[in-house]
Formats: sequence, C-alpha cells, structure tokens
Amino acid sequence: MQTAYQRWEMNSFDPRPVPTAAPAPLDVPAISLPTVDELNAIREQARTEGYDEGHAAGYADALAVGRAEAAAQLEHLQSIAVTFGNALSQADENIAGDVLELALHLARNMMRTALQVKPELVIPVVREAIEYLPVLQQPAILMLNPEDASIVRDAIGEELDKGGWRVIEDARIARGGCKIDTASNQIDAQVASRWNRLSHSLGKNVEWLD
Repeated sequence: MQTAYQRWEMNSFDPRPVPTAAPAPLDVPAISLPTVDELNAIREQARTEGYDEGHAAGYADALAVGRAEAAAQLEHLQSIAVTFGNALSQADENIAGDVLELALHLARNMMRTALQVKPELVIPVVREAIEYLPVLQQPAILMLNPEDASIVRDAIGEELDKGGWRVIEDARIARGGCKIDTASNQIDAQVASRWNRLSHSLGKNVEWLD
C-alpha cells in the first residue's frame, strides 16, 4: 500500500519489444538453363526459318524473271508465226498461180487436139457469136476457114440463109473460129482471140500461139 507521499514513478511508455516471426521465403520459380541439345535445336530452327524466308524471296524474284522471259519468248514466237503465215500465204498464191498457168497450158493443148479430132466444134462457136449480137443489121457476113465453111453450110446453112447471113471463106482464119461483120457490129470469135481473152481475164499471159 502506498502512502500519500510515496513517490510515484510513471511507468515507461516505451513499448516492449514484441518478438516477430521470421519472414516467409519468397516463391521464386526455379530457372533451368537450356541444355546443349536445346541450344542446337534453337539454332537449327533459326537457320531453317531464315533459309525459308530467303528461299521464298529468291523464288519470287526467279518467278518474276521467268515470267518476263516467257513473255518475251511468246512475243518472239508470235512474230515468227505471223511471218510464217504471211510467207505461207504468199507461197499459196504462187502455187495457185503456177497451177492455174499449168491448167491453161493443158487446156490449150486439149482444145487444139479436140478441134483437129472434132472439127464440127466450130458450129457452137458460130451459134454463140451470132446470138451475141443484140440486133442483126444487114449486111451480115460470117467469115470462116474454108474447111469449116463447108461444115457450117452442111449443118446450119439453111438457118443462116433465112437469117440473112452470107458465108465468106477466109484462109487467114484458123480452124475452129469465125469472124462476124455487120453494119453496126464486128465480132472476133477466132480461137486465138477467144483464148487470149480468157487467159488475160485470169491474170495470165498464156497465148494461143507461142
């Protein structure tokens, strides 16, 4: 028990040290270093990816170059095709012209032979020449080779007389043809003249007599 004069002492306000627990260790993940095989695999992957990228770029460049070369070759081939086509067309024209000229030579020889074998072929020539006249005006003269004149008189002499025709023999006219002379028309139906007109109309110069 304290007396009134008992000395009072204030207790210390300093806190008493409270023992603390040790801090819990941090949860640090374990770090594992790559092995030699893993490092080699990483390097190989990087090398492969780099190769693929370079290969793709190189392929694109090569493809572009190839397309350009192919286009140039195609243009060259098209030019050759056009040139060849023109040359072929020209060759066709030349061949056609040669064939036509050969055909005319053959036809001329066949006609010469036919007139010798069948002299009566002069009759349709005379009829065609007469019918070609639009209007018959007198005098009407029909000139024939002497040998053809006898054939024509025997075949159509009466018809010619009724039409007012006078047949005149002229040795200068080759066999197989005739000449007509009227007041308003002259017709040259000689074989050589008719043949030359046909040949020239076809663009050739294959004369009846050469």
